[in-house]
Amino acid sequence: MIRGLTWLLGFQVLGELVVRVLDVAVPGPVVGMLLLFVVLRLSRYGDDGPIVRAGTALLDHLQLFFVPAGVGIVVYLGLVGEHALPIAAAALGSWLLGLAVVGGTATGLERLLGKPRDDLGDPA
Repeated sequence: MIRGLTWLLGFQVLGELVVRVLDVAVPGPVVGMLLLFVVLRLSRYGDDGPIVRAGTALLDHLQLFFVPAGVGIVVYLGLVGEHALPIAAAALGSWLLGLAVVGGTATGLERLLGKPRDDLGDPA
């Protein structure tokens, strides 16, 4: 477990380093995650390695990662209340934009790759 967490933190630090050296406007942990993905795909990493076990353990407790965000909202509840309309508009607008992008991507991939499979129909 410690080995897996060390690998995960190492790739996060590597991502931060890449972002600072290249001066790109992407969060370091995102770059680290992409680098980890590339390394795992190229190395044919198994499903029972320390990185997968550490990631699974973190996912089992994913709800704990929302506690700091919830505390931040409670701390700044007055500020959130003052700007409720712009916050709600931004949340709704980003949701609609995300929905449109995912729908367009799915439709484009279906056209590009051919007719989608019918998993809900008869097995015969």
